[in-house]
Amino acid sequence: MALSPLDIHNKEFSRGFRGYDEDEVNEFLEQIMKDYENVLEENKVLKSNLKDTKEKISHFNSIEETLQKSILIAQEAAEDVRRNSLQESKLIVKEAEKNADRIVNEALSRARKIAMEIEDLKKQSKVFRNRFRMLIEAQLDLIKTDDWEKLLEYEPVTEHLESAADAE
Repeated sequence: MALSPLDIHNKEFSRGFRGYDEDEVNEFLEQIMKDYENVLEENKVLKSNLKDTKEKISHFNSIEETLQKSILIAQEAAEDVRRNSLQESKLIVKEAEKNADRIVNEALSRARKIAMEIEDLKKQSKVFRNRFRMLIEAQLDLIKTDDWEKLLEYEPVTEHLESAADAE
């Protein structure tokens, strides 16, 4: 058990024949008592400070742990967002590729259809041109025939008509 300043103050020594000077001993004890009292008070203050420091350290450790958990959660959330964004971008790219393929296929199909229509129109124009040429040639042949000359040389026989008109 530790001595208190009061224990030091109340301590009495037995007296011997040629013992120590009582005033000197009392003065020394008084000095020890004051120093010991100061040490105890300082120890009390230090214990209080140590307790406060431990509480602060505990509080800061709790804050640090919370911050570390928050950082981990934020990192996980960021990773989830990144992963989701990557998946979404892949889906968008796939969709765009599908649309591009569809558009290209539609354009190719339309181009083939137009090419077929052009070929059909070319054939129709050739047929029309041939028919038109044949019609014109037939008309030219009609004009070139001798029948026109015979028509111009033809003279109607009016004698039979006059006699038939007189007979009436």
